[in-house]
Amino acid sequence: MSAGTHSFRTTRMGPAAMSTSDTTPTTPWIAIAEAARHVGAEVELRGWLAHRRSSGKVQFLVVRDGTGLMQCVAGRGDLAPEDWEALEALGQESALIVRGSLRADARAPGGVEMGLRAATVVARAEGFPITPKEHGTEFLMDHRHLWLRSPRQAALLRLRAEVIAAFRDHMNAEGFVLVDAPIFTPNACEGTTTLFEVAYFDERAFLSQSGQLYMEAAAMALGKVYCFGPAFRAEKSKTRRHLIEFWMMEPEWAFATLDDVIALEERLLVATVARVLDRCGEELKRVERDTTRLASVRAPFPRMRYDDAVELLNQQGTPFAWGGDFGAPDETALSERHDRPLFVTHYPVGVKAFYTEPDPEDPRVCLSCDCLAPEGYGEIIGGGQRMASLEALTQRIDEHGLPQQAFEWYKDLRRYGTVPHAGFGIGVERTLSWIAGLDHVRESIPFPRMLYRLRP
Repeated sequence: MSAGTHSFRTTRMGPAAMSTSDTTPTTPWIAIAEAARHVGAEVELRGWLAHRRSSGKVQFLVVRDGTGLMQCVAGRGDLAPEDWEALEALGQESALIVRGSLRADARAPGGVEMGLRAATVVARAEGFPITPKEHGTEFLMDHRHLWLRSPRQAALLRLRAEVIAAFRDHMNAEGFVLVDAPIFTPNACEGTTTLFEVAYFDERAFLSQSGQLYMEAAAMALGKVYCFGPAFRAEKSKTRRHLIEFWMMEPEWAFATLDDVIALEERLLVATVARVLDRCGEELKRVERDTTRLASVRAPFPRMRYDDAVELLNQQGTPFAWGGDFGAPDETALSERHDRPLFVTHYPVGVKAFYTEPDPEDPRVCLSCDCLAPEGYGEIIGGGQRMASLEALTQRIDEHGLPQQAFEWYKDLRRYGTVPHAGFGIGVERTLSWIAGLDHVRESIPFPRMLYRLRP
């Protein structure tokens, strides 16, 4: 290799170019996140050059490997001449493998630095477009595939992974069974105006808006189920809360009522926030999140009926007519009075999906609930009790102008052992945006799809 031939044997499989004879001492390849446990040992790191500076006599390299950053320090006498020269010429994001001794240093990233003894360049990089200077949002989004390498974006990916794991683990612990829902669907779930239509051989199909209808079927087989996957909404919206493609977890629960699923939502959010606070302190610090706000997320959450919410908005000087759905400013006005999520229940029948159960005590409204995150992040969960009556469901499908034939399979769930049941959908990106304190939802997903954003 051009960087020199200081090859060494490792304890894990590496590039063929790195292998040597069996008489070569082994050097453990570790992740940077593990470095504190190896202080005093000689180890190997594999990663990319985040940045480099040199005094001419000493080189300081900061290497990242996806788990953290490591400062590597070498004097001229510490490296073979060819290794020194190779490192001097390296550009940002060049891939390399380094070996040296780890020592504690409170000034270094992670409190540990490496005294560099050997290096091998795996791939050179020149002219990396994202530099430490300021870049505009559109430039960064055009280079999203490279922007993900920045410490902040990497921290957000880790936070996203933790939120998803928290969702899954909590539902599994509550006895819910994961059931996969299809992406191609023959009918609408949330309404026909936001569907993406695609050709499906000789038929037409749609990209899924939600897996809920299929979860209702699965719930009648298994009792408590959930799906997790992408959903698609063809909404021509450019707000900071909207994505065209997003990810949802959707539990469905046979014999459950509206109150049952509200309590489940509360337990889920409390557990998720507590887990992120416990496990992701460094990531939250990297995104500069004020964690004292998250520490307030404890049960019970405040609740408010739609009627009372409308009255409150008007009292606050935000004119709002009964019967409409809340927009972002309305949700912000309602939730800003609280330091934890707010449940708003019993929305008008006309603003919720066709399958929502009407309130038997007031048929103008339905057994529905939205969960509004504090700090102006708006709705993160929507759900409620589903319609159990075949006759009422048939009538509602007609009222919404939907084809009965497309829903015959769904109506079978009411023909054969119908029971009260309820569920909800929680959006990963909006939940993460709130937990991480993001200004825009676009940073909450690796490759966002928005009204004017399809690439990369």
